[in-house]
Amino acid sequence: MHIHLKIIGFVLMALALVHVIFPRYFHWKEELKDLSLMNRQMMKVHTFFIALTVFLMGLFCAANTDEIIGTHLGKVISLGFGIFWLFRLVIQFFGYSAELWKGKTFETVIHIIFALLWAYLSIVFLWNFQNE
Repeated sequence: MHIHLKIIGFVLMALALVHVIFPRYFHWKEELKDLSLMNRQMMKVHTFFIALTVFLMGLFCAANTDEIIGTHLGKVISLGFGIFWLFRLVIQFFGYSAELWKGKTFETVIHIIFALLWAYLSIVFLWNFQNE
């Protein structure tokens, strides 16, 4: 379990840092220009806080592995993280249209990679909670 939580920690911190490229990669300057100022800023602010949350979750996992595995509070936090990532896994299939990835090789590969990642995160956190 230690190695899984360490891997998760570093993967989540890397995932958080990838959010830096979102505005350019997704062409937000052009794509969001027709939105109201409030909606444009909300996209940017929410993306920042999602990235910050994911980074801190990763840092917590990498730095506090023993506590996550060996304490009641760690188990409860693990349950919360497991539920969080399980919901993210469900959203991968029901929150995004298959139109975004079906028939597109790169997008399909990314869709599968992230579905597997969300499943891995869910399983590890929920498994840790189960093993008292």
